Amino acid sequence: MSESPPAIREVLVPDLAATERLAAALAASARRGDIVALSGGLGLGKTTFARAFIRARPGGAGFAEVPSPTFTLVQVYDLPDCAVWHFDLYRLAGAADAWELGIEESFAEGISLIEWPERLGNLLPADHLGVAFRCGAAPTARQIYLTMHGDWPHRLAGLSAHV
Repeated sequence: MSESPPAIREVLVPDLAATERLAAALAASARRGDIVALSGGLGLGKTTFARAFIRARPGGAGFAEVPSPTFTLVQVYDLPDCAVWHFDLYRLAGAADAWELGIEESFAEGISLIEWPERLGNLLPADHLGVAFRCGAAPTARQIYLTMHGDWPHRLAGLSAHV
């Protein structure tokens, strides 16, 4: 039996606030074991999205600081329902180095937000939500493509009402 192809949805966001609303909507649908792969060039909003996602989770609003893990490579946020692991793999030397960051534990026990997921190669599980950022028509606008594998299409069926 072959795996069904992923569903893809384009979401146009006019500004930072809309990006944050999208992140909050996705955070509300996320659960333990989920992987959210954030791709796109530098400065397109991946870290802003991750910050809003973390703060939208139960208990996440209490984190005044949600720094980019550019130099630490991973930040873990212990929240009441499960931990959210925020990875920035831009500086990762090779995919195998992700094991040293605890990525296997994050896949099994938490929610994983992964910036630069292409650095994982084949280590990125097939069942994940891809969130790809592209420049939009205006300087603050973004085209965001959601590539939904597994049960993500069902979970995000009503997403447009949230953005």
